[in-house]
Amino acid sequence: MLIEPQSLGALILATAALVAIPGPNVALIVANSLAFGRRVGLATVAGTTLGVGVQLALIVIGFAVLVELVANVLHWIKWAGVIYLLYLAFVTWRLPDDDPIERSSQETSLKRLFWSGFAIALINPKTLLFNAAFIPQFVSDSANPASQLFLLSAVYLTVIAIGDSLWVAAAGAARHVIVRFGRIKNRITASIYLVAGGSLAIAHKS
Repeated sequence: MLIEPQSLGALILATAALVAIPGPNVALIVANSLAFGRRVGLATVAGTTLGVGVQLALIVIGFAVLVELVANVLHWIKWAGVIYLLYLAFVTWRLPDDDPIERSSQETSLKRLFWSGFAIALINPKTLLFNAAFIPQFVSDSANPASQLFLLSAVYLTVIAIGDSLWVAAAGAARHVIVRFGRIKNRITASIYLVAGGSLAIAHKS
């Protein structure tokens, strides 16, 4: 067997625990789900999952120097993401009381929110280096390390995508309750965007 069952089980449990702890990705997913609904939330999940997938691709390639170099670059680029999230918080806070469910479903670009989720996930240097240290811990000596890294990364991404989708479901359920109070919904959503921006701002390389 390419991956030992105990290693696979440990990875799934550890990844599920990580998904349960909100970070910038989850905060963006929840905020978009509250603001625009489940469809947009799932598009955001697809984007953040792709962003993490690109980070994992660097890890699977195995160039430690390249990973460190990319992390250094992302450390500076991430501030563009911080400014974007703070901008979303500002705009959402000032939205009118009415709930734009129909309008948002027509005007909100799923492609734009997909790529915003991708960018926020990709430019976080902390997750890049964390994953570079986290995933290899589950590699055993009994098989090809590169093949194991590929399969472990696939399992890791799958668990993340499922866990983030559950966040979308929870936020979507909450939206039906708080949507009756337009200004409160806007304030909550804006606050979550603010938390996402703050989380990304304090995400150091170590």
